[in-house]
Amino acid sequence: MRLGISHVLPHETPVQWAQELRALGLSAAVFPVEYTAGEDLIADYADACRRSGLLIAEVGAWSNPVSENAEERERALDKCIGQLRLADELGARCCVNIAGAFGGARWDGFHRANYTQEAWDATVASIRTIIDAVKPKRTVYCMEAMQWMIPDSPQQYLKLLQAVDREAFGVHIDVTNWVYTPRHYLYSREFIDEIFDLLGDGVRSCHLKDSHLGQEMTSLLREVPVGLGELDIAHYIERAEDLSPETPMIIEHLSGDQAYRDAVQRVQGIAQRAGVAIR
Repeated sequence: MRLGISHVLPHETPVQWAQELRALGLSAAVFPVEYTAGEDLIADYADACRRSGLLIAEVGAWSNPVSENAEERERALDKCIGQLRLADELGARCCVNIAGAFGGARWDGFHRANYTQEAWDATVASIRTIIDAVKPKRTVYCMEAMQWMIPDSPQQYLKLLQAVDREAFGVHIDVTNWVYTPRHYLYSREFIDEIFDLLGDGVRSCHLKDSHLGQEMTSLLREVPVGLGELDIAHYIERAEDLSPETPMIIEHLSGDQAYRDAVQRVQGIAQRAGVAIR
């Protein structure tokens, strides 16, 4: 597997940024600048990746292309198109976003409207619009697995792949986001198998974090740093490795440099005990 972090470590030059990642034992990267950064800076980061052997796992397009606010929606579509075009130019594994919130104040929040047919139709249409505007040849556009918006289950992701019907639409897995019931938490190994058995062929990148179920009533599932919860992270890594040794897994949602350094060490230990080599 290839391991990376979503965090951008302090650096003064693209070369230093790449060297810092490699010094941590990482071989995958989330591209640290957006398409608006300028051709020279983008080229410098891309060159630093090539020279350091860093796989560009993801180009983030985090925005809400199904917003009910027309201006926000258009800005989001422009960003997604720009980021997907950048990902294609870079040969990144994927350009990733969430579907977006169809209702409510938060762009990534829960809302009744996220479960409507209108939200489904808008999501399918937005993905097609983004892909058709770019027609990528070297990358794919993905939806991050989510807990309260499309796609909220592996079965719904498969349905979404079929509805969008574009070769350049791929799969992004975040197991923790889909563990929102005690059953999935307690049977995480079996749930991981279900996810990869259903969607494995299309997986382009994975996120790494963890989950803890508290004893409070009713169910209270908390996201925790990878390796500090109870999900079967070793099996998650094994299934990603089975797809390809090139499959990137990206540690995310931590605070500060040291938290990421500690998480990298935990994942390296988990992978070693599972017999999975980190490139």
